[in-house]
Amino acid sequence: MNPEDDKMVKALQEYTTCDVSDALVKLKFPNGGFLSGLTMWSPERQSGATKIVGPAYTVQYVPLSDARPKYSTHYIDDVPSGAVVFVSCPPKMPNAVYGGLMSTRAKYLGAVGSVIDGRFRDLQEQRDLEYPIFARDIGTAPPAQLLKVVAVNVPVKLQTDEQDITINPGDYLVGDLNGVVVLPRDLAEQALPLMKKQVQADTQMAAHISNGMGFSEASRAFRS
Repeated sequence: MNPEDDKMVKALQEYTTCDVSDALVKLKFPNGGFLSGLTMWSPERQSGATKIVGPAYTVQYVPLSDARPKYSTHYIDDVPSGAVVFVSCPPKMPNAVYGGLMSTRAKYLGAVGSVIDGRFRDLQEQRDLEYPIFARDIGTAPPAQLLKVVAVNVPVKLQTDEQDITINPGDYLVGDLNGVVVLPRDLAEQALPLMKKQVQADTQMAAHISNGMGFSEASRAFRS
């Protein structure tokens, strides 16, 4: 990971996905960067203190009928250290597109976690590895019957009809109990001070609300 990414990742470790979204809403980025439908499955299911932060390494699966040739090597061998693997799968696919061997290799290469915009498998193996997985759902069958990888490190669309949002290679992905957020690379420097200001205000609000101050009064006092 280059020095710029390393510095940004360390800074983002201080904040939750909600903090990132709050800042992106202020910057008028759609949905505060939230990637709907992606939740934590490993090392635990929606439990624990797991957080992943890193630049996106994107992988694009498409149906076998797509005219583009299959990617010539296995994408998992080229995962950069410190990256979050983001695997894009066409919607409504019953087969899994990611498994335990992928995580074994990704972990060895220094990836911090994987986000699967589709199904994954080998859940217990993922948990035994203590490797973070965020995904839409689980499955059992491998992808080769239906799908192929055609590209890595290309822009990919989130596979949902709820949103129109793109994940670009190198965008920062942040995942925790609240879900997964994409922080566009070109907004990261603007977003950080907004996160800091919001967290400071919310910390003061929480302290005063817990001692009896009304929410509206606290909001006027610390958020305005």
